[in-house]
Amino acid sequence: MNPPLAIDYGLKPLRWNIPTLILWAGLVSWSAAATSSETSVAGMRPNVLFISIDDLNDWIEPLGGHPQARTPNLTRLAERSVCFTRAYCPSPGCNPSRTAVMTGHAPYHSGLYSNYQDWREVIPNRKTIGAYFRENNYYSAGAGKIFHYHMVDPNCWDDYWPSQQKNMPEEVFPDFSKSRLLGPGQPPPATMNMPPFKHMYGMFDWAPMEVGDEAMGDYKSVDYVLGQLRRQHDKPFFLACGIYRPHLPWYVPQKYFDLFPEDEMLLPKTLASDLDDLGDRARGIATRGGDYHRHVIKADQWKQAVQGYLASIAFADAMLGRLLDGLDASPLRENTIIVLWSDHGWQLGEKAHWRKFALWDNVARSVLMIHAPRTSPGLPSGSRDGDLCHRVVSLQDIYPTLIDLCGLPTRKNIDGRSLSPLLLNPQSRWNHVALTTYDADEFSIRSERYRYIRYVDGSEELYDHTTDPEEWHNLAHDPKFESIKHELASYIPTNPAPLLRTSEKLQPHHIPPFRSLADYQEWLQHGKDNQYIIDKYWR
Repeated sequence: MNPPLAIDYGLKPLRWNIPTLILWAGLVSWSAAATSSETSVAGMRPNVLFISIDDLNDWIEPLGGHPQARTPNLTRLAERSVCFTRAYCPSPGCNPSRTAVMTGHAPYHSGLYSNYQDWREVIPNRKTIGAYFRENNYYSAGAGKIFHYHMVDPNCWDDYWPSQQKNMPEEVFPDFSKSRLLGPGQPPPATMNMPPFKHMYGMFDWAPMEVGDEAMGDYKSVDYVLGQLRRQHDKPFFLACGIYRPHLPWYVPQKYFDLFPEDEMLLPKTLASDLDDLGDRARGIATRGGDYHRHVIKADQWKQAVQGYLASIAFADAMLGRLLDGLDASPLRENTIIVLWSDHGWQLGEKAHWRKFALWDNVARSVLMIHAPRTSPGLPSGSRDGDLCHRVVSLQDIYPTLIDLCGLPTRKNIDGRSLSPLLLNPQSRWNHVALTTYDADEFSIRSERYRYIRYVDGSEELYDHTTDPEEWHNLAHDPKFESIKHELASYIPTNPAPLLRTSEKLQPHHIPPFRSLADYQEWLQHGKDNQYIIDKYWR
């Protein structure tokens, strides 16, 4: 922003007479009334519309991750918010990432690293965003996936749909009797297109459905939130909407598949030798869970999977459009903060890897957009909407940012920092990195130029994003970059919280997290036997 100009107005003393006094009195009266009106509006804390989209990577129009993406409503929101192009998740798993966002506690401080821990047992003395807003005279409600599946927290909400005990709506599934995998005289399979393989996540599948949008669980979650927007509220609200797609399975109405003809699908950029300069641990992560990439290629389903993911993103975008339409049709638009975030990214064959659970950029990079109205106590001028912010930020920053924008008492015992300076000026100086944690002792550090990764076995990766945005060339073994590695490694916590076992039970298809180097070495000594680790440590 330009500094205010110093102006010499050349004012002279007024010579008061009756007409001047009458005019002055009228102006003062009008000014006082206007000020009173402004004060009454400013005195009302802003509402918060808090939108989470599950498993969404940068395949959206504002971020340009895939040239065929169709996301007009995400573009629409980017034009009325600050869109952060380098936002990164606290962890590449739903549960630890969402827990970090909602509680304000980073995984390396809380000890919550895995989908297979109950976050409520790991952080018993929590105060979630919703609970803190309730404490400060907000009405808190939501629908859909905000916390991880069954790990609900009724203290966060005054009301929730479908219920305080069950936060996820029922899903609709295709007719498996029409699966392409159905053989003569066989019962219907459990997937439509992807042949199951050992350790495969059962929902790793894609198919169009002959149903309308209104049959989908996300549609119903949005319906609930729209109903809340139409209500008369006697206090400001914190209103959350969890949109589940593009989380697997990629089953959405046919019309969204029709946007992406299968024979026109463009595959992600890949390099055949991409894994050659990586260590054993990184290559093991790439093939995690039964080597998804090999099976997708064998089934000749790569293009169909890309189609399913893009179709699911387009469906999620349509649900976002309904939310924005509902907000715009209400009198609340001018006094509502909007935060949209995805819990982490996703890979579809880059580095021969599928899904999340990795520390590379396609997985760690998240979607983050924030709009702050001019009624925000912490940012009276509002956000600089329509701007892209290329500074490195973390989803960990959401909680302190909302506290700041809404003028609530600062919480000193949570992680992250307020993004208000970047909402005011997206080009502000910002000397911070983003830290992403996987399992108990694996970290990725992202600066504006570099990504540094260190794994539990001590192996390293370093990528220069100015010359290698796809992270194809590992510079960690080049002596010229030793000082860069040392600087980035200094951000890694020296004493991270231990990974705590909870009452959650791992199933045979689950990949057990490593609590330490000893766990990893024991797994290697037993032939990389996941079941051995599950039976010994997670039963």
